[in-house]
Amino acid sequence: MANTSSRTLRLLSLLQTHRYWPGEELADRLGVSVRTLRRDIDRLRELGYPVEAQRGVDGGYQLAAGAALPPLVIDDEEAVALAVGLQAATESPVEGVAEASVRVLAKVVQVMPARLRRRVEALRAMTVPVDWGTPAGSGVDPDALTVVALACRDGERVRFSYTAADGRGTERHVEPHRLVCLNRRWYLVAYDLGRADWRSFRLDRLTAPTGSGDRFAPRPLPAGDAAEFVRAGLDAGPRSHRVEVLVEAPADHVRARVGRWGTVTPVAAHRCRLRMTADSLEWPAMALGSLGAEFRVVAPDALRTLVAEWSARFARAAGETEEE
Repeated sequence: MANTSSRTLRLLSLLQTHRYWPGEELADRLGVSVRTLRRDIDRLRELGYPVEAQRGVDGGYQLAAGAALPPLVIDDEEAVALAVGLQAATESPVEGVAEASVRVLAKVVQVMPARLRRRVEALRAMTVPVDWGTPAGSGVDPDALTVVALACRDGERVRFSYTAADGRGTERHVEPHRLVCLNRRWYLVAYDLGRADWRSFRLDRLTAPTGSGDRFAPRPLPAGDAAEFVRAGLDAGPRSHRVEVLVEAPADHVRARVGRWGTVTPVAAHRCRLRMTADSLEWPAMALGSLGAEFRVVAPDALRTLVAEWSARFARAAGETEEE
């Protein structure tokens, strides 16, 4: 018979994969008596798992929804599916999902056996990713992403190779602070030890990150938060498009939709000014279309031209279909 701890984990796994278990069937699966099963159920309840019991001849058990999410027990197949799904979600267009996916992916990968990591990598290599409108050439290696995420969490110095916008390669040794997903790209905000200053690094230009094993005390970031630091750097970039738009909608509405990618300033009760910086105008155009409100492009002219082209194309698409 399995020891108490492993049997409890097995019981939890069974309860999490089956809506309702008759008591005798569940006891048989665990190789214990019904009395021992009841003690194991009580042990799970003490740990905070809401296990419901149904008495009688056909009595049994099921795991109910609780007030908080308890720890989950997953098998090998579920772990592989979870890791692959989370890697795909790191490019999600839904606000907040990408960052949360990276945090969970880092936790899963950290405890995943090497044999399962190989399976995850094989599945990822043979899967065509969905294009969410990410700028060309901005693909991020999920392994690099999780290494950096763990280093940020654990306060561990990292070394990596970095290719600048002009193609020049350098070796960096940094104290990672935060990961930021902005304008469809991932950035690492870190203190660069070689340059004695704060920097933001695009993860698609970062290769072979390796934890040094050295811990460090956090330094104060010279900005309100990491996203603000990255956005300030983008605003100063010579290749960036500076977008300014007047939107006929309340500032709170626009801020809730696209506020993380730009700055929203109220102009009137139902009008606001949206400023964004992007290296591609397709994303601002998509964001503006998602607002469901009238807007007027102030700058740049290239965005005004792009919106006009899209408008004409959509108008043709909405016209009557010609009979063949």
